[in-house]
Amino acid sequence: MELIHYPYLPEGRIIQYVPESNPFIQEAKEYSREHSLDRKVPTGSVIVKDGAVIGRGANGSDYHKTHECERVKQKIPTGQGYELCEGCHPKNHSEPKAVADAQAHGHDTNGADLYLYGHWWACEPCWNAVIAGGIKNVYLMEGSERIYNREHPDSRVGKDFA
Repeated sequence: MELIHYPYLPEGRIIQYVPESNPFIQEAKEYSREHSLDRKVPTGSVIVKDGAVIGRGANGSDYHKTHECERVKQKIPTGQGYELCEGCHPKNHSEPKAVADAQAHGHDTNGADLYLYGHWWACEPCWNAVIAGGIKNVYLMEGSERIYNREHPDSRVGKDFA
């Protein structure tokens, strides 16, 4: 297996992979399709504990419909400066939304797993939310480092639900 160089990965943490057919990745995909407000890079996360989904989140806000992205205007690299743009702000990312959803419904997220569809890594603010929520493992879809990396020739960014 090739070594993946993530833009960010906290010390002591790893990303695990499951096939696209995994039921929790499929649920994150469907949640993304139905609820993401970001049509270019729709992502969805589900929090799973004891075999059951206890939280869901999708990314996006409607800010970019009427405003330019501050990060794009300033040519800020991926994974940086999310707080500079209301539309990109970490509060609008699927991972913290899923943790917040689970906790808002009275679920203990400590020891749970997070399944993330539509992305190939998690940014520092999202990892911070995952760690603060006590999430044990983060799972991505096999091949996501190619499929959701805009720089890769196999990228399908913006084409998932077209």
